[in-house]
Amino acid sequence: MVDRPLDEHELIERAKRGDASAYEALVRAHQGIAFRTAFLIARDPSDAEEAAQDGFVKAYRALGRFRRGAPFRPWLLQIVANEARNRRRSAGRHANLALRLADEARPGDAVPSPEAALLSDERRAELLAAVEGLREEERLVVSCRFFLGLSEDETAQTLGLKLGTVKSRTSRALAQLREEVGR
Repeated sequence: MVDRPLDEHELIERAKRGDASAYEALVRAHQGIAFRTAFLIARDPSDAEEAAQDGFVKAYRALGRFRRGAPFRPWLLQIVANEARNRRRSAGRHANLALRLADEARPGDAVPSPEAALLSDERRAELLAAVEGLREEERLVVSCRFFLGLSEDETAQTLGLKLGTVKSRTSRALAQLREEVGR
């Protein structure tokens, strides 16, 4: 008999009962997006890494309060985002944002021509500069939605905002980006 992989809800229930390997599986599944979320807010790789790690520790300690059946990712990312905000506030840093886009090669993708790659890199740089020019609250919403791939609900929960606020900030930011970047 072959064991089937545990789904997220089963892993959470096992972790609540003290199964360290179950929580380890949850960490592995969410560590990439946790780091990227922390990086968008902290704007420093070492602070982001520490915020993500501290967020996982705090989430583990708070598992008993996690609502059964609730989505885990937004709950975790809200904890990580709070840690990153605290680090950024305490450090008082205002460095330029260097958004790290995960250019993960997907199986089956064709290799672009050198010309297409150059245009793509130029376009990406132009877009990132425009995103950097947004007000912070709009930049965070756009980054969560489009760079992290979070839904509107997940973005709202991660940033501690109302859904309508996420929608209006996204709309304003996209209008500004369209005007600035055009095309």
